[in-house]
This record gives sequence, structure tokens and C-alpha cells, in this order.
Amino acid sequence: MAIQFTSKLNFILCLSSTLMLLSFSHSQAESQSLKYCEKNADYAVQVSNVEILPNPVVRGEPFTFKIAAYTDEPIHSGDLIYEISYAGIEQSAVFHHSLSEETPLPVRPGQFLLTHTELLPPVTPPGTYNVKLTFNNQNGEQLTCIVFPFTIGAKSSVSAI
Repeated sequence: MAIQFTSKLNFILCLSSTLMLLSFSHSQAESQSLKYCEKNADYAVQVSNVEILPNPVVRGEPFTFKIAAYTDEPIHSGDLIYEISYAGIEQSAVFHHSLSEETPLPVRPGQFLLTHTELLPPVTPPGTYNVKLTFNNQNGEQLTCIVFPFTIGAKSSVSAI
């Protein structure tokens, strides 16, 4: 009986460890796919991670980008410009948002989180998309510019009749 319990406990511990490693490697893969628009630029806002929920995105349902960032200086206002393009196609959809829509103002020096929620039409084609996010302050100065991919799954929340 004790041997059977020990075997089950070892199995559970191995399974838990494997799941934690897979979760960690998935979050690392998301962070590694994040790129700055200009490789050697000295951006005032540094982005450490982009989380996409749900992942993959479901057509016809809201999805959220959670963008973890850092700044040395306070930011009182600004604009975020999201350019979303289908991989391989140059034409993109452009969305302008005030910084106040995505985080409390003023942004104080240190870590902060931008949260952007969008709803895609149910007819949006599945596949890989790229997002170019440009973040400008109230004076129009670029604070950061990043590019990251996201996937829209084939499943839709709207059923065909």
C-alpha cells in the first residue's frame, strides 16, 4: 500500500513539475517574440512582457493585451497607436487610444501595466497577425514602439445557422 501511494505521489510531483516548466516556457516564448521597432533605440518606456488573453484569440469574442512596462519618468498623458496586420499583408487596421483608456494616470516612475481590450468581428480570418504598438507622450514624442504576434483561432463563438 505504501509503495502504491509513493508511486502516485511521485507521478503527481512529476506531472506538476512538467506543467510548471511548460507554463514557464510558454511565457518565455511570448516574451521572446516581442521585438522593439528599432533595435538600438533608447526608448523611455521599456516593455518586459505582452500577455494575450485568451490565447489563441477567439473570433467574435473580446480579447485583451496586457503589456507590462517600466518608465523612469512620470507620464501624464499620451496616445497608443495599434497597427494590426495579417502576417504577410502590408495593409493594416489602425486603432488610436488615449493612454487614460488603458492605465490610470499619471503613470508613476516604475513598473506599470497597459490593458487593452478589443472585439474582433466573427468573420475575421484565422491565422497569425502582427501588432505594432507605438506609444507617444502628450508632446508627440515616441516613448516606445514594439511589434508582437498573436494568433486568431479557427473556432468562432458565433454558430452558423
